Amino acid sequence: MRYIKLISFLFATLFIMSCQEDDLTLDTIVVPTDLQVSTNISDDGSGMVEFNATANDAITYEYNFSDGSSAVAPSGNYTKRFTRTGLNTYLVTVVAYGKGGVSSSMSLEVEVESDFNDPDTKQFLTGGSSKTWYVAAVEAGHLGVGPNFVADGVASAFPEFYQAAPFEKAGDEISSCFYTDELTFTENGENITYNQDNMGQTFFNVDYVTEFGGGGGQDECIDYDTSGDKSVTLAPAENGVPADATTGTEIQLGGGGFMSYYIGASNYEVLSITENTMYVRAIPGSNPDLAWYLKFTTTPFEQQQAGTGGEEEEEEAFVSQFNEIFWSDEFDGDALDTTIWNYETGNGTNGWGNGEVQYYTEDNVSVADGSLVITARREAESGFDFTSARITTMDKFEVTYGRVEARAKMPEGGGTWPAIWMLGADFDVVGWPATGEIDIMEFVGNKPNEVSSALHFPGNSGGNAIFEATDIQFAATEWHTYAVEWTADEITFLVDNEVNFTFTNESSLPFNKDFFLIMNVAMGGALGGNIPAEFSEASMEVDYIRVYK
Repeated sequence: MRYIKLISFLFATLFIMSCQEDDLTLDTIVVPTDLQVSTNISDDGSGMVEFNATANDAITYEYNFSDGSSAVAPSGNYTKRFTRTGLNTYLVTVVAYGKGGVSSSMSLEVEVESDFNDPDTKQFLTGGSSKTWYVAAVEAGHLGVGPNFVADGVASAFPEFYQAAPFEKAGDEISSCFYTDELTFTENGENITYNQDNMGQTFFNVDYVTEFGGGGGQDECIDYDTSGDKSVTLAPAENGVPADATTGTEIQLGGGGFMSYYIGASNYEVLSITENTMYVRAIPGSNPDLAWYLKFTTTPFEQQQAGTGGEEEEEEAFVSQFNEIFWSDEFDGDALDTTIWNYETGNGTNGWGNGEVQYYTEDNVSVADGSLVITARREAESGFDFTSARITTMDKFEVTYGRVEARAKMPEGGGTWPAIWMLGADFDVVGWPATGEIDIMEFVGNKPNEVSSALHFPGNSGGNAIFEATDIQFAATEWHTYAVEWTADEITFLVDNEVNFTFTNESSLPFNKDFFLIMNVAMGGALGGNIPAEFSEASMEVDYIRVYK
């Protein structure tokens, strides 16, 4: 049972200030009386509470919550979602304001249960303590706008109308303040606070410029103080964005907080977030038919400029031509989906042709907490000293062209050799290398600071493959994205959306037909190398694998 308990008494204050002849007189200053608050507390674990405040002679109401958030409700009606996991009691203070600023207030407790929890977003957002974010000026589409809905009840996840080019707003006096904001999220136990240091100026959407003292007619930087900590609530997003294009979590900023670009909104749906990138979507208060998009990074603007050479290097920022998810596995269940994946077991021929020393089993695969886990272990099996796993989509899912992207953490330890890759669907007919091989990502535990991509085909296979490595940091402890963009003209490999290398595709090559997906963790062999005696086990974790068209 939910309950409400009044814990303080109604009080009123009256004050009169008489500085001008037209000041309010005694008969117009009336203290609100008979303040009452009713509630409707959900019992479905959503954490929702509907408040309704009434008072005689009140013109507006304010709610102040013990989680640090607050809200103004002119009608007295306000709905609040409490998101602290479990059954919790919150103190709520309601203030009724009358003419002349006089007020009366009361406090009550509400006991609310919430089962919403998104520890990943909280960790990424705050870094476990405090983290500062900046507008990702170097990225195309760091500011964008599009329709809110593309169909009845289905929200758009892409800014179809406009996407800012890299550094587009730099050097423009009208918008020069946009890239200097510092947005800091800090974890305080169960709570999160937000502080926006905008260096004294805010970049306002054109619809709000005159309201805040600007000239009007265009977006504009205006002197506007955003200092002071504000509360942050992480809540389920309910905007209709397809599940495969969002984290499902919304950042709700208290106290009128906003993220860099003022559009009259304080709620931002997190479409994606990693250790150092964040992509959000918000509905402007002035036009609910639109959705604005913002990309953020943990790299300050000055470093973004230094790393790309500023505006002269704009063309180097990679913009994907594939934006709609065609197929994906988000690994949200509790077991591998064998309607789309096959297990390959055993050791193949001569360790799958590479001298690998593991024996693949089904037992080395698990799905839990939204991730696929492939674990290599030192254990005896069928005459081999190590076990691991290899899964494929052969004969179940195959694709020609598009963007194939996986978000993953690598196993830690010498001798490990994980890979996310593709083989031609006619492999069982023409064999290898005639079928063609696209290695989206290969990692070697003995070289923990680099990853590589490769193409194998007749004349360029094995040690003669088309191959490039790139530097990487914390591959085993932080999430990174690995992708290939594949067309009839080019094949481009990317790590965290930065190009590793690009290869010119031709009609004579075996890269113009269906391919299937493979993920595995090998041990030792031609590339994995030496396995140290202390190795026990290590896992590759995959958050998702997606194909965009």
